[in-house]
Parts: sequence; structure tokens; C-alpha cells
Amino acid sequence: MFKGSFVALITPFRKGKVDEKAFGDFVEWQIAQGTHGLVPVGTTGESPTLSHDEHKRVVEICIEAAHGRVPVMAGTGSNSTDEAIELTLHAQEAGADAALIVTPYYNKPTQAGLYAHYKAIHDATKIPIFIYNIPPRCVIDMSVETMAALSKLPRIKGVKDATGNLERPLLQRIASGVKFCQLDGDDTTALAFNAHGGTGCISVTGNIAPKLVSQMQEASLAGDHAKALAIQEKLMPLHKSLFAETSPGPVKFAAEMLGICTAELRLPMVPPSKATTDRVKALVKQLGLTGPGKKSGAKGGKSAAKAKGGKKKKK
Repeated sequence: MFKGSFVALITPFRKGKVDEKAFGDFVEWQIAQGTHGLVPVGTTGESPTLSHDEHKRVVEICIEAAHGRVPVMAGTGSNSTDEAIELTLHAQEAGADAALIVTPYYNKPTQAGLYAHYKAIHDATKIPIFIYNIPPRCVIDMSVETMAALSKLPRIKGVKDATGNLERPLLQRIASGVKFCQLDGDDTTALAFNAHGGTGCISVTGNIAPKLVSQMQEASLAGDHAKALAIQEKLMPLHKSLFAETSPGPVKFAAEMLGICTAELRLPMVPPSKATTDRVKALVKQLGLTGPGKKSGAKGGKSAAKAKGGKKKKK
């Protein structure tokens, strides 16, 4: 179930509120384009600035729109264990297929604290759990040994590895076994990650180029390295441009170009610079990308890109 192109979905906003219709239509388009799985309310979905009610509603819309056609892995992490349990229980009750739980940011727990955090969430819920290890955002790095210990728990099913270290998937495979599912968290290394034991990627680029990203994953997992490499080579400049500034600013600009939603962000995220938007615009046109609403090359990134202040999540 958990392999191929899982897309870390953006959350559409309109005039400061979640654009529920745009999000539902976006999920439908993703499935039609061949995306293998959906990940709402991750970092790309601006989860830190969603209220709890908004967070839960986005998960519900995604599950309702997917309607069992592809798996939904809901972001439910927090630096508060109790809050992570609450969000994970909601995802479970809403019908998510798995929960993606980020390592506790800011608190900076020890490896023993990391183990205790995930075990507490595991023991309080009944849903498959994926660890989200992203040291650049969370400061802490879960060790291979801690992850191997957690993988012995029956519902700790895998990891979204955003370490950028291509040694990790093979080392983790040795430590946790071949059934422990490893998904890359970085589009730029997704092909190489699979070669070291990965089974796919939780993609940002898949928001605007879902067909190409899913085709690359399908070719890679089928052993057609030449085809996968050709697609990845084509996508690499776009991968890089979408992280020229902090995500999801650039990918939301591209989403507006393609008629998916407005480019609206919530503070402290602000629209990317003209240099970045010019680069993204050129690559979207070069690749001939099209969306559900507009043809490739449509103008985007106008006043709708203004940042909006969001409610602080309760702790």
C-alpha cells in the first residue's frame, strides 16, 4: 500500500480561510493524474499555522475525496505527545490509512525520549504509524538504532526519511528488515533512495507534476532504471527550484499558475522573491505542465500570493 508517489499536499487558502472546494478538487485531480497516495497536513500543508479544527477538517476532506481509491497518510505530529495522540486518534476515526508523525521539534528530546514519544502514540492508537525524521526542521535526528527499536512495535510501519543522507535507507534496511517501509522525503534524491531499499517518496513536486513524479516512481520500482533516470533528469531543475526558498512558497506559486488554488500563504511564510518565481515559471512552461484549471504558461502569482496571518495551534 505504501509505495510509489505519495504527495505532501499543499493546503489551499482563500482570503485567510481553508478553501475546501479547491482542496477537494485538488485531491480528485491528484488521483486522476496517477498519484499513489496522499499526505494532507504535513509541513507542505502548512500544518503549523492551521488551527486544530482546520487541521482535522483538511484530513476529513482528503479522506472523503479519496474515497478509498488511494491511501491517505495524515500528518498528525506535534512536539506535545498528548497533542499528537489527539490528532492521531482523529485521523484514525476519520478513516486515514496511516499517520505521519514528525519527531518532536523544539523540545529536543534524547533518543530515549524519542522512543517514549512514539511508543506512547503507538500504544494509544490503532493506526499504522510512519516516523517523519527531518533534522533540518526539527534539530534532532532519530538514530538508526532508535528507529530499529521502534520498528519492532507492531504498528510502526515505516519512515519518511528527510535526512538527505543516502546511507540511511540501506543502514535502516539492515537494522529494521525489508518489511520496514522507507519513503524518501526529498524529491532530488528519490531515485537514488529507491536503489538503497526505499519504496517511494513523499513528494512536493508531485503537487504540480503528479503524472511525471508517479511515472518516475513506477519505472524505478519496476526496475526500469533508464526510464526512471530520464524522467528524474527532466524533473531535477524543477525539484531544485521548488526549494530555492522555503517550501511551500514556490510550489504554491506554481499551483496558482496551473489554476489549482491561490498562492496564498500564512505568516510567517511570505511569497517567494521575483528571482524564484521567474525560475519556477520558466520551468513550468518548459515542462509543459498543466493543471485542472488552466493551461501551461498561465499567469500566476498575483495579489493572491499575499501572506495571511494564521491562528496559533493550541498546546
